[in-house]
Amino acid sequence: MMAAKIRKGDKVAVLTGKDKGKTGEVIEVLPTENRVKVRGVNLVKKHQRQTQFQQGGIVEIEAPLHVSNVAHIDPKTNKPTRVGFRTLEDGRKVRFAKGSGEVIDV
Repeated sequence: MMAAKIRKGDKVAVLTGKDKGKTGEVIEVLPTENRVKVRGVNLVKKHQRQTQFQQGGIVEIEAPLHVSNVAHIDPKTNKPTRVGFRTLEDGRKVRFAKGSGEVIDV
């Protein structure tokens, strides 16, 4: 299994599409489809049927984006960067920002 470069809770920037330039937090990762959902990005209107617990009507939800269309935000420079993997002295495998070399995982 390949290690995920983008995980739930990460801050990402959108690189292409109608929401190019927007940033947001990853709220869901769909690894089998290579897609991610980002809060407040790629909003689509969905007609929602009323249920016992939920009001019906037209709701806006986040649609998944392909993982290649988002880039991780560098924690040091606040700019989009690529992600690499590094093994620390204590044996942990962590992600790091290739732009600044800053470790992403704590």
